[in-house]
Amino acid sequence: MSTKKRLWRWRSNPLRRHEDVVEAWVVLTVWTIVALAGTFAALVTARSAEHEFTEQRAHRHAVPAVLLADAPHEVSADRQTDGRVQGSVRWTAPDGTPRSGQTLVDGGLKAGASVTVWQDDQGRLTLSQPTGRNEGHVEAALFGAAAALAVAAPVFGAGAVARARLDRRRMARWDQEWDSVGPRWGPKTG
Repeated sequence: MSTKKRLWRWRSNPLRRHEDVVEAWVVLTVWTIVALAGTFAALVTARSAEHEFTEQRAHRHAVPAVLLADAPHEVSADRQTDGRVQGSVRWTAPDGTPRSGQTLVDGGLKAGASVTVWQDDQGRLTLSQPTGRNEGHVEAALFGAAAALAVAAPVFGAGAVARARLDRRRMARWDQEWDSVGPRWGPKTG
C-alpha cells in the first residue's frame, strides 16, 4: 500500500470531513501513547521484577533443618498444590543460634526428617526458594508484557469510544444531508 493511500485522511480532499481529520489525529495519538507509554511501562516493570528476583537470590539461603512433628499426608485446607504442607522445623540461624518455626515441607514426612528450608540474611524463614535466573527472566518479561497491556487497554478503549462518537456524528450528519436532498429526487415509496 502506498504512502499516499495510507495517509488519505491527511490529504486535501473535497470529500474529507472534519470528523475524518479528528479521527486521524485520534488514531495517531492512541498509537503514539501505546508505543511510548507501553514500552516505558514494560521496561520499568520488567527491570523492577528482575531486580527483585536478583535481590531474592542474593539474600535467601538454603539451610538444613529438622522436622519437629509428622507432616500430614491427607489433603487439607493448608495443603499447597505442589504437595507441600505446613510443618514445624528447627534450624540454625547465620549467627549460630538455634531457631524454630513453620514452613512448607513435603507431606508425609516423619518427625526428625532432614529438610531444606530457605532463610533470609537475618535468619528468618521464607516460604519459598528464590526464583531462579532463567525463571526470573521469563517472569520479568511476562510482568513487562502485562504492564504494557495494562497501559494499552484503556488507551485503546478511549480511542474506540472517540471513534464511535465520531461515527455517530458522521451518521447524524449524513441523515441530515439525506433529509435535505432526498425529497428533491422524487416521491418516497413504501
